[in-house]
Amino acid sequence: MIIATAGHIDHGKTLLIRALTGVDTDRLPEEKQREMTIDIGFAYLPLTADRSIAFIDVPGHERFIRNMVCGVSGIDFVVFVVAADDGVMPQTREHIAILDLLGVHRGLVALTKIDLVDATRVAAVTTDIEKLIAPTTLAAAPIFPVSATTSAGIDALQTYIVDVGNQRVPREAHGQFRLAVDRSFHIRGAGLVVTGTALPAQPPSAMR
Repeated sequence: MIIATAGHIDHGKTLLIRALTGVDTDRLPEEKQREMTIDIGFAYLPLTADRSIAFIDVPGHERFIRNMVCGVSGIDFVVFVVAADDGVMPQTREHIAILDLLGVHRGLVALTKIDLVDATRVAAVTTDIEKLIAPTTLAAAPIFPVSATTSAGIDALQTYIVDVGNQRVPREAHGQFRLAVDRSFHIRGAGLVVTGTALPAQPPSAMR
């Protein structure tokens, strides 16, 4: 199962994945220097599951929205992240609109940084999130209050993700192969390299 994050910058998407997987998906020197995600990153959930679970971490800054779209295209599930201290922010709304347009209907909301606020604030932001997702494809998404710093709620979040992964029906592996190309570039000694998203197989009639 392929899971992507989504949400406003500095709401804790990368830190949450590190708490879940032990992997820091910010791999670029510039990301370390600027302390912000610029390109999509990858991690695997090292837990016992019937099927492998992979994460794609996407940038939350508006300048890198194209990279965000690349990361959430063709996913099975989304972890939509909202920080309890900031609440719903501009890229929170932009990212949920993109997920809605893409038809992403399986996911959850991680209400992060609950260690920085009191219970009243957690309840208020939860209400704001419910109103935000109500008219979208993620209207039924459960909300998990968590803290990647104190590990509060992380075990429950892991358990839920593994259960969802185990229940997922694998995609059809037969039919026409389609690749939505995100980038193309040349590597000396290898030639042309393309990257993108392998889309679900389509019958020949659907390709015409």
